Amino acid sequence: MTLALLAATLLVLLAAGTALALPPAQDEPAEPAPVQVPFLEEWGASPHADQSAPAFRNWDDSESQEVPETCAKCHSSTGYQDFLGADGSEAGKVDVPHAIGTVVDCVACHNGVTVDKESVVMPSGLEITGVGDEARCMECHQGRQSTVSVNNAIAEAAVDADTVSEKLTFLNIHYYAAAATKYGTLAKGGYEYDGNSYDAMFAHVEGYETCIDCHQPHTLALELEGCVECHTDVESVEDLREVRMAGSAVDYNGNGDVEEGIYYELAGLQESLFANIQAYADEIAGMPIGYSAEAHPYFFYDTNANGALEEEEINGDNRYSSWTPRLLQAAYNYQTSRKDPGAYVHGGKYIIELLYDSTASLNEVLSEPVDMSAMRRIDAGHFAGSEEAFRHWDEEGAVPGNCAKCHAASGLPLYLEEGVNISAEPSNGLQCATCHNDLAEFTLHEAGAVKFPSGATLDSGDPGTNLCMNCHQGRESTVSVDRLIGDAGPDDQAEGLRFLNPHYFSAGATRWGTEAKGAYEYADKEYVGFFDHGEGEMNQCADCHSVHGLEVDEEACAECHEEVEDGLALQDIRYNFTDFDGDGDDEEGLYYEIEHMREELYAAMQAYSAEEVGAAVLYDGNAYPYFFVDSNGNGETDEDEVNGDNRFAAWTPRLLRAAYNYQYSSKDPGAFVHNGMYILQTLYDSIEDVGGDVSTMTRP
Repeated sequence: MTLALLAATLLVLLAAGTALALPPAQDEPAEPAPVQVPFLEEWGASPHADQSAPAFRNWDDSESQEVPETCAKCHSSTGYQDFLGADGSEAGKVDVPHAIGTVVDCVACHNGVTVDKESVVMPSGLEITGVGDEARCMECHQGRQSTVSVNNAIAEAAVDADTVSEKLTFLNIHYYAAAATKYGTLAKGGYEYDGNSYDAMFAHVEGYETCIDCHQPHTLALELEGCVECHTDVESVEDLREVRMAGSAVDYNGNGDVEEGIYYELAGLQESLFANIQAYADEIAGMPIGYSAEAHPYFFYDTNANGALEEEEINGDNRYSSWTPRLLQAAYNYQTSRKDPGAYVHGGKYIIELLYDSTASLNEVLSEPVDMSAMRRIDAGHFAGSEEAFRHWDEEGAVPGNCAKCHAASGLPLYLEEGVNISAEPSNGLQCATCHNDLAEFTLHEAGAVKFPSGATLDSGDPGTNLCMNCHQGRESTVSVDRLIGDAGPDDQAEGLRFLNPHYFSAGATRWGTEAKGAYEYADKEYVGFFDHGEGEMNQCADCHSVHGLEVDEEACAECHEEVEDGLALQDIRYNFTDFDGDGDDEEGLYYEIEHMREELYAAMQAYSAEEVGAAVLYDGNAYPYFFVDSNGNGETDEDEVNGDNRFAAWTPRLLRAAYNYQYSSKDPGAFVHNGMYILQTLYDSIEDVGGDVSTMTRP
């Protein structure tokens, strides 16, 4: 054992409060007991202890024989302690260069500061808190660049997206930036394009969510025994490349294979992006480009324009310098995807989004863009962690209790067990444990009868469908609309009236019709109840929908609806030949009957609001709170009218009921299948109540 290592070990023991027992005084000095360093052998065989590695030898030939301040945090034990402030210096920065010759030894990670460390500031400036012991790993495995630094470089160049600037140089995220991959948009380690949303932290499963849950902290080796618990075919690290979870049901790279491992999906997207990078460099930047993963600065001029780099082209004097902002963004993301070799495990969906968006950005200006028609950027709704349903609460840092049941991965299991919900951390989509109580057998959580917003308690008889209906039920009902209206007259602009949003994808309430009262039901009118689809196995959610991909099983539909087998869409299905909407077509699909009746309701609402309250109402289904004032009276939603300050507020009970039903029919996109007759009844009654013309229509 070297003197330096012995000293480091003693520091570790002292920092941990270990008492060193001294032998009693004797005439002859006793032989000192050997110091036992925990995990010394394991650490000694790890990359952190490899004194010959370039990560620790890169500065041997430097004149100063020092690791500079900008590198010492991660390439020197004393530099890491300097950054932490464990050496008594100011924390959060490296004050001075550090001597070469150290590695990541025991005292780098085990000292008086790391014991309590649980947050990390990423290169973007975003702080990730509450991470516990993996904070030690994340300080170095975070990369050195981010969306922020790329944007800053582009802003300083001050040129448009496709103009070459000598001020631009390639920005390298650095190596093994696993934390940036894992935390996704919470770290913004990749380049995130304006207007797009991105996945957050990839939460694997309970017990396998941190660096040291999956990697042995001293050898750094993967704990494959844990992987095998769920991924039974895994016998080696290479086998992890074949892993694909049930929530990854779409073809990201567009090659037609939805069973290949996520590793190969990334490889396909990388290939497409690099093809676009080369095409853009040639066509727009005006100089061919090549890439070498092993040679700094990675991007070089392809001087002979043959599409590949020869040995003589890979040198610093031939570094690529014809950067435009658009090319820099794409190249940065390409490198980000390449320099975390475990990206497909750490946060593959975040990397997929970066690669997809970079390819799409270059496509905007290429004369022969890459065909992306078969590619997919995100998953089905339950696993689309980048989307508003899961990212809405990132700034607040918590999903409130009244939303957590359906918008946090832990919400539904808690509700089923306790009958209530509390606030929860934002999650990156649902997880296996959201629906399954056993991740070996994949049995479902027990779900009995379901309580709906109206107060009705309904039981499908199928635990799986009951599980779905806990979230796919909406959040309002006839009961809550009537409660809000109270005793106000039908055309009174009563105090306290506001739009009640029934929420989204309330298929369970639609299916059960008047038994759930999810839509607004007018007094003295009769409404249909549960829609019994047909005999056999077509009455439960999973009979028609893939439970993970959520897509409709059209082959099952075609067993009865032969027109689907012949190429017609589900929207074209018709089983009742009454002309409900009065347009003279009694053979169009029920979907179109509903759509036309919705159009008639919207026109009637606009006419009523203009005549009765003096402010015409507008609707935008993509912008909360959905209903706005038609300030210029042109009947169309103009961009300057769709904002919170212009929300429609002149509600009367009559208009509120109609608007509620209009929104309800809009936000269950499968309503025509789930219970089309119920929807037609509520639309017809709404049109009639606000004074629309129903003389040619037929109420089911």
